[in-house]
Amino acid sequence: MVSLGSRIVIAAFDGWNDAGEAASSVMSHLRALGDYELVHRIDPELYFDYQYTRPTISTTASGRRALRWPEAALWRPVGDDTEKRLWLLTGVEPARAWKAFAAEFMDVALREDVTGFVTLGALLSDVPHTRPISIFGASQNDDIRDALGLERSLYEGPVGILSVLEHYAESAGIPTASLWASVPHYVASATPSPKATLALLDRLEEITDVSVPRADLGTAAATWEATIDAAAADDEDMAEYIRELERTRDTWDSPRPPEMPSPRPSSATCAAVATGRRPSAEAGRA
Repeated sequence: MVSLGSRIVIAAFDGWNDAGEAASSVMSHLRALGDYELVHRIDPELYFDYQYTRPTISTTASGRRALRWPEAALWRPVGDDTEKRLWLLTGVEPARAWKAFAAEFMDVALREDVTGFVTLGALLSDVPHTRPISIFGASQNDDIRDALGLERSLYEGPVGILSVLEHYAESAGIPTASLWASVPHYVASATPSPKATLALLDRLEEITDVSVPRADLGTAAATWEATIDAAAADDEDMAEYIRELERTRDTWDSPRPPEMPSPRPSSATCAAVATGRRPSAEAGRA
């Protein structure tokens, strides 16, 4: 059976590809629970516009002031090289020179003998927080799509850095897949979104066959949902809107006769899956 192999890069970036910090939180979770060493870090001067992505300043434990520049880096798991393992490519989406950025990391991936490449993203969508988070899985690789039960994206139009990396990986002979979480748009301020992070981790484990610890994510997801429930209880308009979304989602999930077509997501949502852009509530209902 065709698979992504045993040396798989997982890529996620802060920014428009990361609604509710769902994808970047996957990377933080994996880094916190695993042992990783730095393989490669890009020169931020080449890829970032500091007026758009500004450096930050903080105080160290010794009381000294320190600048932190935006970055993107590849991290290698430390451990038994005979087991399936996940490399982590994470950081901030670059502002320029995307072709050079993608080529630089593909060169490193080839040196690391990477066998698969998975991108993670999240978008704001018209979905209820009370139902399981939907994960859209896709691949442009016919063998991977058939083996893992993924879909082919038919979107045509502007894309984000994740799509560029997928294109370069496939061109370099590294099979790819992408996973996108749909985060309720009406809780955009309730970040991070551990329920979406947990859903991404569950699907990631399925397609990579790599066991991923969940730690306290289940508890955090339940708390997140309960907090939104409490807010909705005090806002009848919000509660009614959530009930409307629940009815739509339940209709989508319910069994249908063969002659009845499945409801389709809005064009705005389909475009957002491919680009990492956040559709507005109005566009999502169009």
